[in-house]
Amino acid sequence: MGQSVKVAVIGAGVAGLYTARELQQEGHQVVVFERNHRLGGVWLYDPRTESDPIGIDPTREIIHSSLYLNMRTNLPRQVMGFIDYPFPRRKTGDPRTFPVHQEVLWFLNKFAEDFELAELIRFNTEVVRVEQVDGKKDEWVVESKTRGSDTLDQEVFQAVVVCVGHCTEPRLAEVPGIEKWPGYQIHSHNYRVPEPFRGQVVVMIGLGPSSIDISRDIAKVAKEVHIVTRNPDVRFVKLENHENIWLHYMVERVHEDCLVVFKDGSSVYADVIFYCTGYKYHYPFLETNGIVTVGDNCAGPLYKHIFPPALAPWLSFIGIPQKGIAFHTIELQSKWVACVLSGKVLLPDEKEMMTDVERYYQKMVEHGLPKHYTHDLHPNEADYYNWLREQIGMPPYEEWRKQIFAECFTNAIANYDKYRDEWNDSYWDGIIKVASVP
Repeated sequence: MGQSVKVAVIGAGVAGLYTARELQQEGHQVVVFERNHRLGGVWLYDPRTESDPIGIDPTREIIHSSLYLNMRTNLPRQVMGFIDYPFPRRKTGDPRTFPVHQEVLWFLNKFAEDFELAELIRFNTEVVRVEQVDGKKDEWVVESKTRGSDTLDQEVFQAVVVCVGHCTEPRLAEVPGIEKWPGYQIHSHNYRVPEPFRGQVVVMIGLGPSSIDISRDIAKVAKEVHIVTRNPDVRFVKLENHENIWLHYMVERVHEDCLVVFKDGSSVYADVIFYCTGYKYHYPFLETNGIVTVGDNCAGPLYKHIFPPALAPWLSFIGIPQKGIAFHTIELQSKWVACVLSGKVLLPDEKEMMTDVERYYQKMVEHGLPKHYTHDLHPNEADYYNWLREQIGMPPYEEWRKQIFAECFTNAIANYDKYRDEWNDSYWDGIIKVASVP
């Protein structure tokens, strides 16, 4: 066992729970801060929505969950568990390979129960400030307040791991003319059920997983759903197997009479503009004197998406990367952070880490990738996972995980309406079983 460090973990979602377990198993002293009354993070469904449906009013009460009632996972159970703790089926729940969100919450509660993590969590406790004490790298003050109390509590930790996720602060698209457009606007963060859109014409901006999923949900009751994408190869077309869903290339402009004009030459009078445009990284409690900045959907500089070089290893972030297998990303990152803090794994010095970050940024420029792609793992997620695995002495990334993720990625585009229910469990379980034989 290496050195024991007093660590504050902020958030009790997937990232916070798994990080807490890894830290605890490495012998660290762990306190988890969770502003909600239950664990689960983004997987804790909340029927409430915010007073500002597009999330730009700074005075609004923030609702942290973005789940909608009918949501199912878009990755199968095989890759939504952990290496030593798979995601099982339960007799009283949803047995499907791509289950409803309630099953994921059950799984996280079972995980927390089996590893006695709840006793580490301070529920109803919001972190309002995290800052170094007198510039000392391994002394961080965490200021928090308990729901219902005006008193601010302070406690000093040697290290802080930020696990708050990034599905709370909406990111909006720029729409020419939107300031005078009279219709209703909403971000997917505030979507729960389709009924409010009954009989309406909805223009949905974005073609990511949330847009594809929610458009099908809304189309059950809406008059028309028009999905907008930035893909220049897309032209005005009705989706196969859907009588009231169309695909368009970008919004050119919206008008005061509710007309929405698309760059593919088509147009429609719409009742709703629905933003499925993702989220911003948001850490309002974190004070680093400008060492860590957030902007254009990028947090940094971060070595391997985790450690700010100037503050490592005493400040770290878990779960920032996107477009990978989220549970596996969190699992590997958490193991690495826990081992680094215990001294079992050494980081390069600050200069080397910063050089690595700058080299990464330069490669993005050379490939013509905008800044907001900084934390996208795909199509290089296997390289990232193998690098982390090497640091913590694990074998290479399993081929079956690569295949499952590739299959999901392909089907989410080409066969979204059917692939989750046509998934061949026997085929994949057979591959996994063969791969597991020494």
